[in-house]
Amino acid sequence: MKTKLLFVWVYLAVITTVSAQQEKGIFGPSNWLNNWTEFKPTKADYGEATQILAGNITVNTRLTKKDVYIIQGNVYVTNNAVLTIDPGTIIIGDADSRGTLIITKGAQIVAEGLETDPIVFTSNKSLRKAGDWGGIVILGDAPINKFGLYASFNYDDLDPSLTTYGGANSASSSGILKFVRVEYAGKKVRGADNFNAILLGGIGNKTILENIMVSYAAGDAFEVLGGEPVMTKMVSYRCNGVDFKFTLGTQAKIDNSLAVRSSYVSNSNGSRCLDVSSYEKKEDVDFTKKQTSVTATNLTLANDSDDIDADIKAGLVKEGVYVAENTTLVLRKSVISGFNKAVLLDTSIDINDKNLKKIRIEEMYLNNCKGNIFSAGSLNNEDLESYYGNSVFFNLYSKTSNIETFNDFANPRRPDFRLALTKITASTK
Repeated sequence: MKTKLLFVWVYLAVITTVSAQQEKGIFGPSNWLNNWTEFKPTKADYGEATQILAGNITVNTRLTKKDVYIIQGNVYVTNNAVLTIDPGTIIIGDADSRGTLIITKGAQIVAEGLETDPIVFTSNKSLRKAGDWGGIVILGDAPINKFGLYASFNYDDLDPSLTTYGGANSASSSGILKFVRVEYAGKKVRGADNFNAILLGGIGNKTILENIMVSYAAGDAFEVLGGEPVMTKMVSYRCNGVDFKFTLGTQAKIDNSLAVRSSYVSNSNGSRCLDVSSYEKKEDVDFTKKQTSVTATNLTLANDSDDIDADIKAGLVKEGVYVAENTTLVLRKSVISGFNKAVLLDTSIDINDKNLKKIRIEEMYLNNCKGNIFSAGSLNNEDLESYYGNSVFFNLYSKTSNIETFNDFANPRRPDFRLALTKITASTK
């Protein structure tokens, strides 16, 4: 195996205009990726399990740093119990039983790590790989757009009576995930695709979701089904599925977040950084309810590739952002670099003023993509390029490599850019 260092500069770009400064990509007065993230988890030594988590947790329970816990099979937190996890605690998912943690509706998880002492969920295998264990499921009672107030998962591996989500309480709380890492999740589910590292169903806006990193997931990194989540400082790194997926009428806000994909680990069935849809089956949807609406600001979405043109030709790279019909997306002050298309609109979306007003793409930096904004199935994007290329949107386009682009942005001598926040060191074969 040949290892090399790929320096992906994650930057804060500041463009001065007569009216305001426009910050593009992730930002902060200091490097918020420091200390709690891990981009080479294969080298981490988490120790051996000393405590077993199995069956149902029906009373308030605390996991402490002095022990290493192993999740065996499906572990359900039920009966409105609160599972509290202390900073620095290690929880490993059992690969043989495909361990998964499910926080049922009414229960809560309070996993509040520290920047210098994060909580880690990872695999128990000596040679860890994507899909070793299940992941984390958190269910709440905020609205979804299916008929009726509730839904449940149709997975053979999960008990449908314990996976109900949805309701009428958009301001509910399912707890806290803060300074948490989730590694090597995404088990294969019988009769379905891979599980997702973090699956949020009907989560209310009082749930705290901050500084969460998912790496090497075999399924999606973050999937959100309905609810009103507020997410900030999310990180998805080299995951096989979608990095940030929103559906079933979610009213989501995601801010100051990072996704780094790899051409060589992506699922060929539609892996992308941001996926916004209102449903999988149109017949299941109640159109009197709110359909999916996502506001995404200051995202950095980058594809790690030495030769983007060759990878696109080989079919290894999809679009960075996908927007389905009957959805609303506000995507602002963000960076998309190194994809086949930067943004792809579903073929069923008619390109007209009414629909384009629901898809606001502005103050963006679109770099090193084969195309910028396209309608699926169309080889000609002149109408979309003309629309989003209007100076009123402040979108910028470039054609440089990731390394050239991010290094250039990091040059403090340039008057229109500030110093980069960090380098991410990645290993490739």
